[in-house]
Amino acid sequence: MSDVTALAAQVAALQSEISTLKQEVETQKSNYDESLDTLWMLLATMLVFFMHSGFSLLEAGTVRFKNTQNILGKNLIVVTLGFLCWYAIGYPLALGLYDNPNKFNGANNFFHDGFFDDKSKFRVWLFQGAFCATGGTIVSGAMAERTKLKGFGTFTVLMTSIIYPLVVYWVWSGHGFLNYPEDGKQVSIAGPPMVDFAGSSVVHMVGGVAALVGAVIVGPRKGRFVAEESEEFGAHSVPLCVLGTFFLWFGWYGFNPGSTGSLHDVKTAHIAAIVAVNTTIAPCIAGPVVFFLRARVFQPKALDVCGFCNGILAGLVAVTAACATIKPWESAIIGLLAGFIYQGASMLLPRFHVDDVVDAFAVHGANGCWAVLAAGLFGDPAAGIGGNGLFFGGDQFRVQLLGAVIIALWSGTLSILILFPLRVLGMLRFSDKFQDEGADVMEHSPAKAYAGATASS
Repeated sequence: MSDVTALAAQVAALQSEISTLKQEVETQKSNYDESLDTLWMLLATMLVFFMHSGFSLLEAGTVRFKNTQNILGKNLIVVTLGFLCWYAIGYPLALGLYDNPNKFNGANNFFHDGFFDDKSKFRVWLFQGAFCATGGTIVSGAMAERTKLKGFGTFTVLMTSIIYPLVVYWVWSGHGFLNYPEDGKQVSIAGPPMVDFAGSSVVHMVGGVAALVGAVIVGPRKGRFVAEESEEFGAHSVPLCVLGTFFLWFGWYGFNPGSTGSLHDVKTAHIAAIVAVNTTIAPCIAGPVVFFLRARVFQPKALDVCGFCNGILAGLVAVTAACATIKPWESAIIGLLAGFIYQGASMLLPRFHVDDVVDAFAVHGANGCWAVLAAGLFGDPAAGIGGNGLFFGGDQFRVQLLGAVIIALWSGTLSILILFPLRVLGMLRFSDKFQDEGADVMEHSPAKAYAGATASS
């Protein structure tokens, strides 16, 4: 009997030890998963943040020599002010969830309140903050060479505090009217939840539409549409444009694959790989399409390297919404059409004397819209990666169309309400003298962007 009692005690001790080991393994696995997810998100954030180098190079190369420092200063303003606004009010409105949230906006975690209760929020804040600043950068390029810093700075604050964050809430918070829970699944006011995996509408369309509004309200650069002067407005450095494009493309591998939000399981890792492949295919089609069209079909009927660059960027924007729900051949079609859409939009705006210096609307606005619609057309449900496209019998298209319209109206309307008063108050547009001399000479020190250059270059 004593032997049985002893054996039972040993079994009980062994069971307790096994239970303890199981708990330790589960804890270690949880810690490992959290560490891997944090490492992945920090890496992705660094890549997205690096995109601001690309924007800076691209915009600096596209403007005239005499405004180089000015556009670089605006890029720095966007990043610094953007992150501060995201810290104070942007993130709380975008992702600051609370008990029984509404479908329009968040209202929690102001100034990181509550973050130390759930430290995983820090990585989300940083990643999404890098996205937030991108919207303002898109606008800076469209309005370059004739926009005052105080007016642009004011717009940047409101863009990163209100315009962008609310769109994030609607689409990505999981509780906005375009993507909210009901009966155990995600839905929207138009049926299925809106698909925008990495921000074609949330980032690019918001920024692209605002860029169009800004370009219209601030007006064209002095002499831009005067026949004898129009040749003076070409990019001053094609090498900077190309380097900027490659930097942006490189950063897009954080922008899109990083939007998985985690990487601790095989399924998510495979999604990230599919996203990266689709992020490669679309620009490889769109760029050559624009290069060919400008060489053989449309003006200048010569090899236009800057056009090639913007075609690549158009393809990247166009695939960003659906990059996780489509196959590579679908990415190729989306990229093909993106090239034509970019070229059409790029040709259309000058006909109305809209001076978009970097073709921000053609790249981000028009192709952001195409991307959102493409996510409703492509994506086979049978593939098992979340597709629900109209071409495969799905019902995704209607919410994509509704979302595109709502987001365009939101960004456009608020941009008008901000920028038009700034123009009326004289806070937006440089004087003709400023534009003739160049902002670098008129308000920067030193008065030249390159060593050895003359201030009047």
